[in-house]
Amino acid sequence: MTKARQLADSAGIPIPSATNPSLITNGDMQVAQRGTTSTEDEYKTVDRFRTSNGGLDEAVTQEHHTLTSSDTGVWELGFRHSYKQTNGNQTSGAGASDRVTIQHRIEGQDLATSGWDYTSASSDVTLSFWCKSSVAQNFYARLQSYGGTQQNYAMETGSLTANTWTKITKTIPGASAVAFDNDNTLGALLEITLFRGTNTTGTRALNVWSTYDTNVRVPDMDSTWYTTNDATFEITGVKLEVGSEATDFQHTSYREELEKCQRYYETGRTSATGYGANGTGFCGEMVDYKVEKRAAATLTQANQSYFSVWGNAIHLATVGQSFALNETNGFYHCAAHGGVNAKYIFTYTADAEL
Repeated sequence: MTKARQLADSAGIPIPSATNPSLITNGDMQVAQRGTTSTEDEYKTVDRFRTSNGGLDEAVTQEHHTLTSSDTGVWELGFRHSYKQTNGNQTSGAGASDRVTIQHRIEGQDLATSGWDYTSASSDVTLSFWCKSSVAQNFYARLQSYGGTQQNYAMETGSLTANTWTKITKTIPGASAVAFDNDNTLGALLEITLFRGTNTTGTRALNVWSTYDTNVRVPDMDSTWYTTNDATFEITGVKLEVGSEATDFQHTSYREELEKCQRYYETGRTSATGYGANGTGFCGEMVDYKVEKRAAATLTQANQSYFSVWGNAIHLATVGQSFALNETNGFYHCAAHGGVNAKYIFTYTADAEL
């Protein structure tokens, strides 16, 4: 409890519920630039949230899911989307190397400068999120630090009632071995573990920091959800904040959340004007990103269209194209076979995810 709230409470003065900034981007799952559904791993739907799955007999489907008024508990609080996982049919059962996880990655500098005294056991951050499982079961979550010697903090949801939205709140103290580098590299990983086989589970104490062990990330797990065909799990309202209390989720506009997500990924459409001799010149243009990227992005292009006019005819072609001057604030692209009347149009994606 903050000093201001303590003073207000002692004086009998009512104050509104506090809202602290969250270290999680897109925690209410508003933004999904890549698409609405996918059976692939990694970042494919909801921005800043990814799946890391393995050993599956049938792929898990990740989804940018639209909530309705029947989603009691979260709908009234303004949540309109969730990140939903639908299990496949794992016919060979729960294998030792199998896993289904939801992950969110946080830059080191965001944690280092957050105001959390993460090396002190008397300084806390609080994790909160809403989740719903179609199967009644206990699940695990963990926070992993990447600075210095990696540390792991495992937690549990407690037994969830099937098909019921439940708010999970966990207060996480600092510890002397926890460290975050003050830069744009990976600082911490938050994982919601839907299933891990025995290759990565074992005897692991809950609610305490300990050295990260790739072979024991969370305690041994119940496999009921994993072995139930088409079982579902949803999360929304994910928040990690400095302090020992979970405050109300701080909703922002779609535009604001989109800009935060575009630090890591954006899509766009651009064109280049030709120069040089008709039919033998080049098209080239500098593209400025909508938002400066975390790091130099991986660039891809698609839907290319090239046309030029010379000799009273329109010439269409698929041409060689390359990226250059790839920087955090933009890139230069050029294409062969241009000319003074040429135009080269394409869409691009810029991926600078952790």
